[in-house]
Amino acid sequence: MSALVRMRLAGFLRTGRALAPLLAGLITLGTLYGGGRAQPAEAYGVSAVVLFPVLAWQTKILLDVEPDVQRRLAQVTVGVARERVAGLLAAAVAALVTVAVALLFPWLVGGVSGPVDPGDRSIPVGLALGLWAHALVVPAAVALGALASRASVGGAGYGVAVLALGGVGAVVLGLTGSVVPWLAPPIMAAARTTGGEAAALTLLGLSGWALAWSTAVVGGYLWRRRAQG
Repeated sequence: MSALVRMRLAGFLRTGRALAPLLAGLITLGTLYGGGRAQPAEAYGVSAVVLFPVLAWQTKILLDVEPDVQRRLAQVTVGVARERVAGLLAAAVAALVTVAVALLFPWLVGGVSGPVDPGDRSIPVGLALGLWAHALVVPAAVALGALASRASVGGAGYGVAVLALGGVGAVVLGLTGSVVPWLAPPIMAAARTTGGEAAALTLLGLSGWALAWSTAVVGGYLWRRRAQG
């Protein structure tokens, strides 16, 4: 299965499809950090929200690169379950690389502020919260992108609709006062948490929420794959 993961990542890179989401993410982050410096925790919380649709789009592109015939051959070679898991793993690896670039980017362009005094712990705390916020986004974005892939929905138009509804819904349903916030991953709640007091119980609760949401959407993806054949 590891060979299949490498093959899909290699195809994603060799075809140049990786450039579009990477450039989109960098342009968006450049615009975000161009407004001035912010504390690391606050900056990374917003960065995670911005990256969610980019990572979902990147996942869809990666899974759509492989021709349908080649995907069916992979199912015969390694088995149906392994073929589907390999796609999700390849998308997760690509997402982690993009997240690593996003975490490094604000330091290169001066988008975050340093410590005020030697005893200031805003940097390590901000980095920890930033890693946590992005860790919440990766599985949710991979799940949404997989659900929007050609193998899941069949047509490109349906895939774009799933991406758009998922990306916009994550923001709208995640606003304060939403009556059904559980329908979206907690990326907005995570961003609000990084900008204020982050209690351990709150972090644990949001992590469980993100895991449950991602698991449900991956389940929908696997069900759609089974229906599509």
